[in-house]
Amino acid sequence: MARTAEAIIIGAGIHGCSTALHLALRGIRAVVIEKDHAARHASGVNAGGVRQLARHVAEIPLSVSSMAIWERIQDLTGDDCGFESHGQVLVAEDEAELAGFRERVADLNRRGFQHEELIDRDELRRLLPAVSEHCPGGIVSRRDGAADPFRSTQAIRRAALRAGAVFREGERVMSIARAGAAWSVETASGASYEAPVIVNAAGAWADRICAALGEPVPLEAVGPMLMITSRVAPFIKPVVILRSRKLSFKQFANGTVMIGGGHLAVVDRDRNHTRIDWTKLQQSARTVWELFPVMREAQINRAWAGIEGRMSDDIPVFGRSSTAEGVYHQFGFSAHGFQLGPGAGAAMAELITTGRSSVAVEGLDIRRFAACASSGR
Repeated sequence: MARTAEAIIIGAGIHGCSTALHLALRGIRAVVIEKDHAARHASGVNAGGVRQLARHVAEIPLSVSSMAIWERIQDLTGDDCGFESHGQVLVAEDEAELAGFRERVADLNRRGFQHEELIDRDELRRLLPAVSEHCPGGIVSRRDGAADPFRSTQAIRRAALRAGAVFREGERVMSIARAGAAWSVETASGASYEAPVIVNAAGAWADRICAALGEPVPLEAVGPMLMITSRVAPFIKPVVILRSRKLSFKQFANGTVMIGGGHLAVVDRDRNHTRIDWTKLQQSARTVWELFPVMREAQINRAWAGIEGRMSDDIPVFGRSSTAEGVYHQFGFSAHGFQLGPGAGAAMAELITTGRSSVAVEGLDIRRFAACASSGR
């Protein structure tokens, strides 16, 4: 006999857990089905950046609304999730890049967004005293920061459980079919679940759900790599990012430094396996060596990679299915979805329960990939 619920969420990353929590807070009981365990992939092993900085304009409203939730994450989950707000800084490495940053901030201001602030050389040095002398300025988002990704996802999961959500971990979804007015989901264990609503939050595997619903999307499974160093005397509090070269960079309270920024491992999503590309990590290490001379004596202790779903346009898919009534998509966060998790869950719960979202998410609709469906890709 099928187990019934008011909603089925596929995937227990930070997005699936957040949506389960916010649905429960609105009185909707969801079952979350996860093939591994909560935070097994991207949500548990990312850099933990909580940033509004340097986002595509289509996802800025969601990012801004999510930041407001991060700032009260203790109240929501009973755990501060390791969240600290020391700002994030996008560093310009030359005057031409700084000029581009100036244009970006002016454009955002015209659109009504004030969270990004252009800074000159002096303010950059005040925020990042150890940065290389050749950097002329940058952009700061002062409310941004970082949190512990695994701890955050698990805290949201626990809060969802307390609120009435049910989690089925270690169950792989095998099929989805319409069953009268509801959807039926079968898992590899032989279990069957029915609900009128499905949320596809399956991360790097979400395109397979889409294909089963007749709306293929150009999702690529990627493995963003991170490494962590030996301890260095404290020299930086904000998170640093670069755009001219792939880099994200932050120091923990114990002195270790995490280095990431977008270089990718080799991914086999069918085996849940990633293989580190040490040549690409060497490029990240070289960038840090050049940008922060204080790091030149540090040693690399370890490296790892998660598995994430990246869309061809590098922004997520969020909202109603274009082909299946009662199905909603929440995936493709393209290696920058951690900060969006709390806000995306709240927006999705509002969309499901009221039929609308008070946060502007129109630019994230799956219909932008309609050409994939028409070509059969």
